[in-house]
Order: sequence, then structure tokens, then C-alpha cells
Amino acid sequence: MDQFGSEVRAALTANRANWNSRVPVHVGPDGYRLDRLVADQTALSDVVDFDRRYLGDLTGQDVLHLQCHIGTDTISLARLGASVTGLDFSEAAIDVATDLTERCGAEAEFILGDVYRAPTLIERTFDLVYTGVGAIPWLPDIQAWASVVAEMLRPGGRFHMTEGHPMALVFADDATPEHLRIDYPYFEGRPAMRFEDSASYVGSGTVESPESFEWAHNMGAIVQALIDAGLIIDRLEEHRELAWPFLPWMEPVPDREGWYRLPESLRHSIPLMFTLQARKRT
Repeated sequence: MDQFGSEVRAALTANRANWNSRVPVHVGPDGYRLDRLVADQTALSDVVDFDRRYLGDLTGQDVLHLQCHIGTDTISLARLGASVTGLDFSEAAIDVATDLTERCGAEAEFILGDVYRAPTLIERTFDLVYTGVGAIPWLPDIQAWASVVAEMLRPGGRFHMTEGHPMALVFADDATPEHLRIDYPYFEGRPAMRFEDSASYVGSGTVESPESFEWAHNMGAIVQALIDAGLIIDRLEEHRELAWPFLPWMEPVPDREGWYRLPESLRHSIPLMFTLQARKRT
């Protein structure tokens, strides 16, 4: 955080408080469905279940999960055979992740810290660096993030991300299928977007620190940042479904609990999510 100006540092401090106060909401009975992971030691989080087609068998691989939150994806990666380390800047999230891992009978290490400080906090490299859905809008500097990803990979190691598509994130909160009004930036370079919301994207409790800030990162900026960091892009896929309903009139995806898509009239017009994989040269 030290490399940023005072305005960005203040935004990141607000985000940490925001995410600390989201944790009690997310661990509630209508939050992240933690009981399912505890009761069934073969269960995976919705996101890792989606990603497993790309990840394959992770047996014997060292995996770093950046921005791991409360550890549901981290535990799921361990259940695919990996030796996993999770990193997150929220003290409350790390506490829950550590406890949840024990309750699930899984093995994972959790480290408290800012993603930009990963190379100094974790002095080793990994076979796979993984980041889950909804992570990068909280990061002010996508170039520095990509450099961290590359630095944390061993030669020949790979990077995996599935993320909300920046094209889908431009629409106004009150957009309708008939009027998809644009209210948020697509391209980088704009100031942080400030939000104040006492609700989270999952769970029904109140977020006690409702102020948060997000940054826009367009697709070209994400891809180019990884290329500039020395990684080779192996896969880029766009998807018609998303792991949360960013608009209230989105429809549940049949047979995929917790996933949403646009109505038929728009389903083939707007990408909602993308998967990107890259690798570090040997």
C-alpha cells in the first residue's frame, strides 16, 4: 500500500474495513453455505467447481490463492489435491478461513496481508497462482498486480483467473432489459468509484462499514499487464453466466445453484464473465 498516494491509501483502508464487516454477513446461514463444505468433504465451492474443468488434477502442486477471503475456494483447491496458501488483507476473513479449514478437515495455510506485498510476505514460488471471481476490481494498479502474479510463479508455472467481465460491469444499477443504461467506466484511468451499501452480494445481514471503492480494469489492460509481466497467455474464454446477480432481473442458471444469466433476448449479446490462463516461461 505504501506505493500509492494518500487518496488511494485511504480507499484501500476503507475497503479493508468494508471486507472485515462483510465477513459476519457471509458466514451467516444464507451466506456462503459453509455447512455444505463442512458436512461433505468432497464438496467444492461454486467457483472452483466451475474452474475445475480448466484446473485439472492439482495433486502435488503448490498453489497460491490471492485474495482468498474466507477460504471456501482455498479449501476447494486443496480438495483437488493441491497444497494451498491463501492470502487476504482482511483479518476477520483470515480468522474464519483458518477455523473453517479445521472444521472441513482440510489443510491450507493462510497469511494476512496486502496482495501487492505477497513477494515479501511469502518468500517462495508456486506451481499455480489462482484468483477467484470478484477480486481485481478492488485493486488500484493492475500492472503491479500482474507483476506480483509473475513473481510468485515458478518457471513453467501457470496462472488462472475467472472474473466478472469488465463489459458487464458498466451498466447502471437500475438498468432494465429494455434500457441498458451505462453508468460505470469500462476503461482504466478513471478515479476510484465510491459506493456506500449496507448489504453485500450474498447474505442478509448489515455491513457495518458500508463505504467501499472499486477500480475499472478493461480487458485489454488486464491481458496486456500479464503480457508485460512476462507471462504467455494460453487461454481466454468469455462466458454467458456469472457467479452473482449483478442486476436483479438476471435469471438463475438451471442445474447450477448460485449462478445467473441474462434473459434470452440479451444472452448472446453481452459477456458476463471470462476465464484467462497464462504461464511463466521455463
